Amino acid sequence: MERKYQFDWSLIGDLTEGRPNLGNTTRVEVYRLMQFTFRDVLERRYGTEKADELFYEAGQIAGEEFFAQLLTGTKSFGDFVRTLQNRLIEYGIGVLRVEEADSDAKALVLTVGEDLDCSGLPELDYEVCKYDEGFISGIMQAYTGNTYQVKEVDCWCTGDRTCRFDVKILEKIDES
Repeated sequence: MERKYQFDWSLIGDLTEGRPNLGNTTRVEVYRLMQFTFRDVLERRYGTEKADELFYEAGQIAGEEFFAQLLTGTKSFGDFVRTLQNRLIEYGIGVLRVEEADSDAKALVLTVGEDLDCSGLPELDYEVCKYDEGFISGIMQAYTGNTYQVKEVDCWCTGDRTCRFDVKILEKIDES
């Protein structure tokens, strides 16, 4: 099947040329308008479970690309985390903290404060950060080469004031 919109970083474009007056910034409301209208259409068409699955998958692609473009060259886990924290703030995505991590990054608990996707939303009694789950999974997979499952366990929308994610390795790639 021929694809028209297969993601490539070039689709980000040259923002200096294309937006000489407005630059590379926009308001969070505009991002959320796009995100939640996409989610609404997908949910109406395919159901909530499939919409969540698609958002997770899109987040994985974004996480892998984010790593490839902005995080390569980090060697130690500490250097990787510091660089990731700085990039997430620089790009206005959120404030990352590592609450728990084992020595070989098989299991982590991460928080993201001021999360782009949900901070400030009303309480909804359910987590909304499926895209973030995939994004974190994609970044971790790109960094380690292993497959991860990420699950949001606390969210602004469930009354917490930070998003908390359980990050667990699903498949460790054998390096022998």
